[in-house]
Order: sequence, then C-alpha cells, then structure tokens
Amino acid sequence: MRHFGTTKDGREVHAIDISNGRLGATILTYGGILQDLRLDGVDHWVTLGSDRLADYEAGMGYFGAIVAPVANRLRNAQAPIAGRVHEFEANQDGKHILHSASCGTHLKIWTVAQRDASSVTLTCDLPDGEGGFPGNRTIEARFEAMAPTTLRMTLRATTDAPTLMNPVNHSYWNLDGSDGWAGHHLRVAAEDYLPADDAILPTGEIAPVSGTQFDFREGRIITPEDTQLDHNLCLTGGKTALREVLWLRGTSGLAMAIATTEPGIQIFDGRAPGRPGDPVHQALAIEPQGWPDAPNNPAFPAIDLAPGDTYEQVTEWRFSQP
Repeated sequence: MRHFGTTKDGREVHAIDISNGRLGATILTYGGILQDLRLDGVDHWVTLGSDRLADYEAGMGYFGAIVAPVANRLRNAQAPIAGRVHEFEANQDGKHILHSASCGTHLKIWTVAQRDASSVTLTCDLPDGEGGFPGNRTIEARFEAMAPTTLRMTLRATTDAPTLMNPVNHSYWNLDGSDGWAGHHLRVAAEDYLPADDAILPTGEIAPVSGTQFDFREGRIITPEDTQLDHNLCLTGGKTALREVLWLRGTSGLAMAIATTEPGIQIFDGRAPGRPGDPVHQALAIEPQGWPDAPNNPAFPAIDLAPGDTYEQVTEWRFSQP
C-alpha cells in the first residue's frame, strides 16, 4: 500500500497493487477506484485511469469507481422504500438523482480491511439518512487477481433498515489503449433493452433489441456514428449464477469477456471527455448492475435490501490475448 495523494479537503488516499498470473491491477481507497489494469505482453492501457488524484476529484469522478448505494438514475429524485416515498438530492437537471449524488461511495475514502499479494478488500460505512437513503449500511468490495488473466470483484452490503442497493463498478474500457473505441467488436447476450427519454431515464418499456442499434447478440464492429449508447441492456429478469454476458475485442486482438451475476448492463459511449483536452468516445463505460430506476418501475427487478439480508454481486473481467 502506497501514498497516492491527498484530497482537496485533506484526506489521504492510498493505492494498493495486486497481481497474479499475467494480470496486475491498482485499486485506490478513494472511491474504491480501479485505477489501472495491466497485462503481461500488452504495452498500452486498457482501462481509462489517471495518476493524478485531482483528475478524479474533477471530471473523472466516476472513472473506475464503485458507485453506491444506487448507481444510475432515479426519476424525480425519489423512490418508494418499504411503502414510503423517500426523496433524494437532485443532482441531474435539478430534478433527478444520478449515481447517489454527493453521498455516493465514489466520493468516500474506503477502509482497507484485508490485503495480500493478489487481493484487497475495502469497506465503506454509510450512515442512516445520508442523502435521504435509510439504514446504516456497510458495503464491502473485494478485488482479486486470478491467474492467468482475470480480475474478480465481489460486492456485498448489509443494512439495519429497509433500503435500496444497486452498486456498480464504473470502469471505462478501450482494449487498444488508443484515443477512441471505434473499430472494437462488441457482443452482448441481451434480448431486450430499456428505451430512455431525453433525461436518459427508462420510459418503463422493455423493448426487444431486434431491429435496433442495441442488437449485439451476434456481435458487430461498432463506431460512434452507428452506435450511440447510454442504455441498459436487459440480461435477465433477476440475479443469476455468474455467467459471461458481454464480449469486447479491440482492433489489436486483445479481448475481454465480462461475467456477472447482475440482471442488466449499462453501456455508455463516452460522448463526454473525462479531462479537459481528452477526446470524446475514448473508452466505453460498461457497468453490470440492476436495472435503472427500478423502484419506480414495478415490472423491473427490485433493488430493495432488507435487514438480515446480504446483497452480493460478483463480476469478472476475463482477458485473452491473440
């Protein structure tokens, strides 16, 4: 564990390096950020990160971070929990809540609970009522490098009052380490997707991908001109056993398969740069998670968490080289 930087308000941030087989990764205590991922024989970056803490405190706030308690959006910054409507901070357009607003774990300093050469476990406590979310909650994130070239993330959470829980890792990927993801080949095992309105909130409809730009079942080469993405692709109607759901391959031949237990996967095309001077469409944000705005759409898989229950998500990034 080494010093990475100090936040604007004086909090120390550490970096933890883990490795196993041909894969290495760096995790930050700030935001639980996956800051770097390295593969033997690959001389370029594959996940978009920064060596400067100031970048994460500015335009890269979500890059690589664990966003919790509720990733994505809730319409009108409110949602029913245990029969009562709760109101949250409206940080999108002054109307909706995005990524838990200012109480999100992407802004927290996580505690290192365990670490060894190939793994690290971080924890973050969220107090009852923070940002309008009920329950004293504890979130645990374990990153494990698995030989030869897999990174596994396990997220767990508990609460002492009924609450919502839909955390996500918000990493951006470009398997060529280039200025743009154009030319990548993308395949996703999703039969349906969630149409979104101008506020990027689901309309409530669950629509088939057939005949739309969201049909990646057979896989295809993608470009920003033919693929505009900030949508949830529906994998299942609820949590399942760990299985591969998405396959991405760069023009270099480097490939990544994502396996997850989650029912949805949000893909964002990176149409906004993370730092001043960076190009748009530099990398794809790929976020296994529950469906967005689920509490306000009864037909969506629920994201409720009750006292005595444990939330658990497992996601793996599996790499292969030509």
